Formats: sequence, C-alpha cells, structure tokens
Amino acid sequence: MARWQDGRGELVVGGETGSRIPLEIATSYRARTKGLLGRDSVEGALLLSPANSIHTFRMRIPIDVAYLDHNLTVLAIRTMPPGRLGLPRLRSRHVLEAAAGAMAGWGVREGEQVEVRVGTAPRPT
Repeated sequence: MARWQDGRGELVVGGETGSRIPLEIATSYRARTKGLLGRDSVEGALLLSPANSIHTFRMRIPIDVAYLDHNLTVLAIRTMPPGRLGLPRLRSRHVLEAAAGAMAGWGVREGEQVEVRVGTAPRPT
C-alpha cells in the first residue's frame, strides 16, 4: 500500500467499469483535523488517513462515513448528522467522508474494495 500525501486524486469504486469520484486526500495532522469542518457542501469525497474514528462537531451538513481497513475494504458505512461522535473502529485504518447519500449512489457498501489513484485527473461519473 502506498503512502499518500495531502492533495487530490480519484476514488474508484467497482473496478474499471465502476464509478470514479473526485477525491481529496488528507494525511497530515492539520488536514485531517480540518476535514470537512466549515464547509457547506462536498465535491466528491475526502479520505482521512490514518484514521479510525471521526466526529461531526461544527459541521454544517450530514455526511456518509465509510471505515476502510488497510486493504481499502469497506468495514462499515454510517450516515452522521452534525454534532455527533463516531465510535472508533479497531480494524479501520482510513476514513472516507462524503455528502449524505452519496456513497449509496456510487455503489460503496460493506465488503466492497475501493481504489485510490493519485496523480490522475478525475473524470465525471
């Protein structure tokens, strides 16, 4: 598994014929701490790495949260309203965040393995 840096990339769900979602990657302490705080909307998804839990305090919108293991397999998905504290997932190494309802539309579900591509221009789905 590659080590990522803060920046942009593409989330691939469902292999080559599946969905491609614009991805923001947050790996530094500062970027992970800021996350989606203060935003009114989300363009694509945000990957927090490393992370095994999140909170939605001071967020303005509800979000979908997918907990990923070290192989980028989805362990669990939760929709969280603002002002909540998510329970830590012991096997989780990364957390994927998106606007509430977006993950179902992309085909992200428990057991699904996703792919992160860095250095590629995101294509619309």
